[in-house]
Amino acid sequence: MSKRLVFAVLLGAISAAAAAGTAAADTPAQAGPAPSASNTADLGPREIVQNSAQRMLVELDANRAMYKNDPAKLDSLVANVLLPKFDSEYAAKLVLGLAWRSASEDQRKRFVDAFYHSLLRNYGAALVDFTADRFKILPFRGEPGDTQATVHTEVKRASGEYVPVDFTLHKTDTGWKAWDVVIESISYVKSFRTDIAAEVQAKGLDEVITRLEREQQKRAAGGGAGR
Repeated sequence: MSKRLVFAVLLGAISAAAAAGTAAADTPAQAGPAPSASNTADLGPREIVQNSAQRMLVELDANRAMYKNDPAKLDSLVANVLLPKFDSEYAAKLVLGLAWRSASEDQRKRFVDAFYHSLLRNYGAALVDFTADRFKILPFRGEPGDTQATVHTEVKRASGEYVPVDFTLHKTDTGWKAWDVVIESISYVKSFRTDIAAEVQAKGLDEVITRLEREQQKRAAGGGAGR
């Protein structure tokens, strides 16, 4: 299984916590009722991953053909459910590293937006092939006062082999939010940061932001070009 597919699990598993339902412990994700928006901030790290996966799977199972045929609708689905429980700004800040410190407010805002849309563009398509029987959450151990957490899961390959996928979350003023996924000991944020750092050094931050924005504009205009 490619990292592209497994990172799609991050989108599906974290994204819909704001409308997620109750889950059975240590079993593959299944559909469940959604809690109200008023109490989602009280969800713990494991509940966010488990319940979010359920919500996304219900929608994909009900409309899989539509999302396969219309990448724009898939992007919209991911965008609508990802933002509440994914800390895009925090992840983007870590990706930029030292360049974040010298970036202007406008550059930071543009990069966060471009970075987020890059995730949608690069990983959204893989969501349509994600099903409940390929995703398992392992027992979670955490303390009430923790502000950082890792939720361990496994994603099943077609061969039957399970791939370890760890979700990294931190506690914010509005509840727990995810910001990274580690696939077989490889961090997505660190990998992306290595690529971006080299490009920023060679071309400058403005050029990198412009490239990301141009790719998004091309995709929007082409109705799925670049998949």
